[in-house]
Parts: sequence; structure tokens; C-alpha cells
Amino acid sequence: MKILVCISNVPDTTTKISFTNNDTTFNSAGVQFVINPFDEWYALVRALELKETLGGSVTIIHVGTSDSEPTIRKGLALGADDAVRIDTEPSDAFAVAEQIAAYSKDKGFDLIMAGKETISYNSAMMGCMLAELLNLPFVSMATKLEVAGTNATIEHDIDGGTEVLECPLPLVLSANKGMAEARIPNMRGIMAARTKPLQVLPAVAADKLTSISSFTLIPGRTECKFIDPSTPEKLIELLHNEAKAI
Repeated sequence: MKILVCISNVPDTTTKISFTNNDTTFNSAGVQFVINPFDEWYALVRALELKETLGGSVTIIHVGTSDSEPTIRKGLALGADDAVRIDTEPSDAFAVAEQIAAYSKDKGFDLIMAGKETISYNSAMMGCMLAELLNLPFVSMATKLEVAGTNATIEHDIDGGTEVLECPLPLVLSANKGMAEARIPNMRGIMAARTKPLQVLPAVAADKLTSISSFTLIPGRTECKFIDPSTPEKLIELLHNEAKAI
């Protein structure tokens, strides 16, 4: 089985976020970057489990510049066989999808996986765009995946329950929590990652459909007001006059 896993390079969740250039540019100075958790913990680990069970190979692909290679090497340390980096700044979801589609369209992958979204932008768009560009079926936010022969059985959450789908391969899938359990690379894997193939390819012409006008930090926590149970009318007054819709 031949699997492609798309990974993103994102700031560690403990990073203190700031912006420069009049709040139009993310300030990456001193920031520790990691593999996007949804890509690593669920998509990549489940792909590795399938390889261990069914045989085949797992390739990871990343659209980004050379400073993202340490996170790519972590993916190799976890057990991926090889990696591809498309050498361009990931400008928006559609441009990233076009780069990955251009690479993968003639490679014969049985399954293309990614996390349901990145923790940096939370757009959850790239996977469905990639499927459309490749003219392949797409299942979003999958929590379980089993493969038998040329068919996949997939579960994902819907309002009020869980939906079970059967889909022929090849397909594109975005993975959600529950797909797999996170792994930690061992020393053998870390050493092996140093010599595993990492192919760097030039970018193709791609359309950028979005632009950033500015970033805004989430407001900090405000003071919590406590209302005496004997004065519910005070709560009603605050809800009408001070509470803000979320």
C-alpha cells in the first residue's frame, strides 16, 4: 500500500504569539516549530500502522522552506520511508493543495492523508481542495480507518452520532482525534532519519486565493462577576447590557 501524508510546520502550542509589520506578519523569532499535531498524531501514525499491517510505504510531503526540514526529519524518525519538500512559502490552503496535487497526480498513491486542520490557521480546507484537484473521493474529520483490499471503511462524527462510510481506493482523507495514538520517535528512528531520502522539488505555478490584511490577538480574560443567588434580576441586567455574543 502506497500512502502519502501531508504535514504542516506550525508553532508549538506553548508559543507566545506576536506580530510585526503593523500586525500583518507573524513574528517567528525565537519560535519553536513542530509538525502540526493533527497531521502527526493521527494522519501519520495511522498511515504507519497501516504500513506495518498491510505492507507498502509511507511518504511525507511538506510545502515550505528549508527551515522546516527539522520537523520533516521528525516525521522520518517516526517511521516514514521518505519525504518530499516543495520549496516555496505556503501562502494559502489552495496554493498548498495545488503544489501537492502537482506532485502526487501521477505517483499512484492509494491513500492521501492529512490532519483535519492546522492549529495555526484552523481552516480545514486543504484536504478537500486537494481531493477536488485530483478528482478523488474525500472524507473529512475521520476518526477511524480500516483498509481491506482496494476498499476503505471510515468512521467520522456527525451531528448526533457516527457515520460509517465505505469507499474505494484511492481517496483523500483528513484525520481527527481518535484515528491513532501519538508516538514518540525512538533513538533508532532518529538515527535512521538522518539518512532517509528527502527530495526537494521546485514549486509549480499556483494560485493564491487569499491575502492577510492583519492579525489580531485574542483578548485576554476579563474580570469574572459573581451574582448573589438572591438577586437574579442583576444577572438579567448584566446579560442585556454587558454580555457579548460569542
